[in-house]
Amino acid sequence: MGPSEKRETLTLPKAHPTYDDDRTLERLGKRPRLTRSFGYMSMLGFSCSGLCSWESIMLSSVPSLLIGGPASVIWGILFNWIGMASIYFVLAELSSMAPTNGGQYHWVAMLAPPSWSSFLSYMTAWLTTLAWQAVAATVAYIVATLLQGIIILANPHYIPAPWHTVFLIWAVGLVVAMLNSMNNRYLAKLESLILILHLAGFFGIIIPMVYLAPHNDASFVFTTIFNNGGWPTQGIAFMISLPGMTAPLIGADCAVHMSEEIQSAAIIVPKAIVSTVFINGVLAFAAAIALLFCIEDIEAAVAAVETVFYPCLYVFQTVTNSITGACLMGGLIFILAVAGMVSLCATTSPMLWSFSRDNGLPFSIFIVKLTSNSIPVAAIYTTLGITMLLALISLGSAVALQALLSLMTGALLSSYILPCSLLLWRRCVGEIQPYYPDGLQTGLAWGPWKLPGLFGTINNIYACLYGVLIFFWSFWPTAVNPTAETFNWSILVYVVVILFSVVWWIVRARHYFEGPIKEV
Repeated sequence: MGPSEKRETLTLPKAHPTYDDDRTLERLGKRPRLTRSFGYMSMLGFSCSGLCSWESIMLSSVPSLLIGGPASVIWGILFNWIGMASIYFVLAELSSMAPTNGGQYHWVAMLAPPSWSSFLSYMTAWLTTLAWQAVAATVAYIVATLLQGIIILANPHYIPAPWHTVFLIWAVGLVVAMLNSMNNRYLAKLESLILILHLAGFFGIIIPMVYLAPHNDASFVFTTIFNNGGWPTQGIAFMISLPGMTAPLIGADCAVHMSEEIQSAAIIVPKAIVSTVFINGVLAFAAAIALLFCIEDIEAAVAAVETVFYPCLYVFQTVTNSITGACLMGGLIFILAVAGMVSLCATTSPMLWSFSRDNGLPFSIFIVKLTSNSIPVAAIYTTLGITMLLALISLGSAVALQALLSLMTGALLSSYILPCSLLLWRRCVGEIQPYYPDGLQTGLAWGPWKLPGLFGTINNIYACLYGVLIFFWSFWPTAVNPTAETFNWSILVYVVVILFSVVWWIVRARHYFEGPIKEV
């Protein structure tokens, strides 16, 4: 058979995108097992709701405001938006090259030198898996305490107890797990509706705030800088406030971990990632400007943490001058946060399932099981179980729970930095083959979505530098002399996880984990 005849035989039928996806997955060594029910719009809704950008601004920006002032929040969000977009462009290139649920750890195995491939893939898989479990538990905790804050606003006599928080986490988590266990076609339709709610909810919150509230001066919003942490310079205070402003923008790789459930994944996943970071960056930046123009008393807003958990509820009450209005606005964010939980559970469980498929976790044989509808229900309820167990820690100490969940930022950034760095190395030495639509290339090759030429290299360099910068500052405390409650425990949790993973690799994992298993 000649080359031309072989090319004709392997040409893919354009009318069957699932066949294209399946053959791409088989080229990566994986057997197709999951049903591809998601298209572009449903995945865009999935990614946007999972990121919860403007909702995160409302819930988490006031502490950063206290550290560095209004200007640090505004310019910090803009700086992080550019930086995270750079990282996501690189991840979009990688997801187009290898659209698998494993994402980062599969890319690391693919890009790393053979002698380091298994070890680096294993470390990346652990960090990514634990980070997404921490994300799921964090959002569950936020949802539960936000509901308690709304109840306190409506009924000041209510006294929240830790066990109330635990049961609320369990209840919401169970509902979310049940929604994720239904047929993927229904979940895809639900995510399309959530996209509409995500956008409509933004205007439902911002318009009343901007219209009803007295406005601060533009100079206050764009030029005022604080240094309440007692740091030697304003620059250090600004840098320490930066990681807090990544929360509204970190996690757009949730689309990556659904790759094997998306039609035309090599094209749709990169498009969804890029669209998500653009849409949510705009919404987050606009929400921050609106909030800072409308907030009257920063210290009173921060003090509201002690009563209603989230300063935005205090801001809503002062803006509307109505408890009912504040509860309705808070309730809208609560609904959107629950919708975000649905997306995050749908992200966390496929990541857990994928790592189990490659025999990387204890009880992998159980976790990897699928239903007759190709739903990873064991991974979904394992994620629920982990969230429920982590919630129990808050019965003893909320500080201890927050310390464990603080793993999220550092671990996710690590999972971004390593594949970005390895891709930069590969593209600089010219070891990546060009993309051919007929799929004849073997070995490391670009996918259909790629940043062109020098621009792609420059963006890759910037992504690596930005990731290292934020990773470094994410471990700093907010003040010079922190207490046990204000200390940034994420450095301790991160080091413990890394040390445990290395020791376990040396003692046990290197004997059974060899990177992504070749199934076909």
